Amino acid sequence: MFPVDIHAHTVASTHAYSTIHDYLTVAKSKGVKLFALTDHGPAMADAPHFWHFVNMTVIPRVVDGIGILRGIEANIKNTAGDIDFVGDYLQQLDIVLAGLHEPVLAPADCDSNTEAMVNCIRSGRVDIITHPGNPRYPIDQETVVKAAAEHNVALEINNSSFLHSRKGSESNCISIAKLAKRFDAQLVMGSDSHIAFTLAGFEQSLSIIDEAEYPRERLLNHSPQQLLKFLQQRGHQTLGEHLAFFQEIG
Repeated sequence: MFPVDIHAHTVASTHAYSTIHDYLTVAKSKGVKLFALTDHGPAMADAPHFWHFVNMTVIPRVVDGIGILRGIEANIKNTAGDIDFVGDYLQQLDIVLAGLHEPVLAPADCDSNTEAMVNCIRSGRVDIITHPGNPRYPIDQETVVKAAAEHNVALEINNSSFLHSRKGSESNCISIAKLAKRFDAQLVMGSDSHIAFTLAGFEQSLSIIDEAEYPRERLLNHSPQQLLKFLQQRGHQTLGEHLAFFQEIG
């Protein structure tokens, strides 16, 4: 139903279990047209080295009719909203996700968590905030959603949160999705796949979206063109081949 996934980890993050080739096979079988490779940023204990992200330029843009976005799930490192991949190399990536992860920045009080997330949103370096509904990191949801709407940063409804990790995320994510509808903030679903079989698995996320009555057609997963347009608006200059390919095939 949704041909785009913005959140997938490969064996480069050693707690994940699939290669790019594995993802391409599953993408083809499921009708996925565009997905992002978003391994964890270097500050995570078992994340790939900084050079992994620098060298993503060797990855083809399109393979067998399937678009691949070169990306990262960076770590928010502090309340200033800094992430663990910066500088000119950041501009080479097609998509930048960032989230709060316990091995990098320990959960704190609501004000500190909110400050870290909002400052990251305001930094201009990040396109999507991952799993903002994580109950381990309580936030002032209205403040975060308003900041995301103001700065055109998308908030993820993370499918893995309801299956394998971040248990208890449901009520937070429903609330965030309702606020996103109220303040016209952008939502996107992410499978957060750590194995290829779950690519574009959005059943639980979609249930949250529907309960909040957030319009399905507004989700960035709706089409490759919709996600690419968003990333282009965010200032990414690396998408020419993707844009030309999906324009050609309609």
